[in-house]
Amino acid sequence: MSGDARLFNNNETRALIKVFSFMQGKAPKEIHVILREKLDKHAPSYATVKNEVAQFKRGDFSTCNAPRPGRSQPVTTQVRDY
Repeated sequence: MSGDARLFNNNETRALIKVFSFMQGKAPKEIHVILREKLDKHAPSYATVKNEVAQFKRGDFSTCNAPRPGRSQPVTTQVRDY
């Protein structure tokens, strides 16, 4: 992992956690240390890593954020010049 850490989005970070957890057998604490070393201030918190690993162990292998009910929808409005 090299380059600018800001280029990693949440889905890509979840995919990294999934790889470290299942393919390399690393514990959440080890994964968090690796992500802090590589992503610096852009790394997820330990609690986030721990929760993601737990979700993967429960069988939720999706790395995409699911739509949630109640979340506001983005709205765009057209600005008119009169």
